[in-house]
Amino acid sequence: MSETTGERMLRHPLLHTRGSRVPSTDRSVAAGSNAPSGEPERVPPTLESPIDVFRRDDQLDVVDDRRLRRRIRSGEWVRVTAGAYVRAASWNALRPIDRHRVRVLEVCRRLRPGAVVSHLAAAAVHGIDVLGSWPRYVDVRIERASGGRSGGAVRRHALGLEGVECTEFGVHRITTPAQTALDLARTLPFLRASTAVDQALWEDRPGGALARKTALLDLLDAGEPRRGDVRARRVLEASESGAANVRETQARVVLAQLGFPPSHPQERRVLASGRLVFGDRYFPDHDHWLEIDGRGKYLSPEFGDDRDPADIVIDEKNRENEIRREVRGFSRLEATDFDHERRIYDVLTGDGLPSSRHRP
Repeated sequence: MSETTGERMLRHPLLHTRGSRVPSTDRSVAAGSNAPSGEPERVPPTLESPIDVFRRDDQLDVVDDRRLRRRIRSGEWVRVTAGAYVRAASWNALRPIDRHRVRVLEVCRRLRPGAVVSHLAAAAVHGIDVLGSWPRYVDVRIERASGGRSGGAVRRHALGLEGVECTEFGVHRITTPAQTALDLARTLPFLRASTAVDQALWEDRPGGALARKTALLDLLDAGEPRRGDVRARRVLEASESGAANVRETQARVVLAQLGFPPSHPQERRVLASGRLVFGDRYFPDHDHWLEIDGRGKYLSPEFGDDRDPADIVIDEKNRENEIRREVRGFSRLEATDFDHERRIYDVLTGDGLPSSRHRP
């Protein structure tokens, strides 16, 4: 049996790019970049793609090029950006943030050295998740008077580079996690900006938080006032470091907008049975416990191990019964319920949690 195009491309020494790295930057390229201040010590952002990427400009012969286009049309392969392709199965298995990171890495290969990767592109590289969809363009920051324009796969932000915290990123630079979170707080709508900032501050992230709230506030107060500062301050002042994902931040913001009492994430309790549990949101003034379920808890092999789905449901119900015996109020919602404010309001008020506002 003859080998497939994909198998032959995998053997091609110029095309097997997983684990490849953009050459390290020359010191002259990095000159003028600002050292991060007030941030946790972290390893530099990775330049390694999480999946194999195949590139048209890596000397494919005519036959292979023709077959590659056929694979694209059939849906077997996906075009990431001009001249860069991945297997559809590998692409679809990635989280949206990781897909955008692959796109950032590929677009950066085509940029002239010295670009400053920023905003959502930098967020994807650093692992700062954001509620909502990721763009098809890659953000870069440029001088105010540079005259550069957005186009194709690149969106250029003419915001200036003075006082901007950056770190090395191959032959380019990238805004630090704190700078990235602040840039998003200045430019995104309040809810999306809040998810980005909370993700940067998340203290239980493997390896620790990417940034500290004090560092973001210091950056905000440094230099001349900028457009979006008022919005960013609102986002930073309301931020918290305990939200493990963007849906938990969405819950915080929506609950406040609906007039419910103050709450905090990850309430820690040792139950009478000795079982350690954590609550997604807890309202201390009313001793009210809120569970926010994603369906992965019941469906994903990552959480199920070798247990039958029915066993998972029974165990979760027993856990709920134990918690209910130790708190005054208990509610359970799905993560996607927070896209529907009236549903949230009705469930929580029906479970006895008061609101200072009328039903939406």
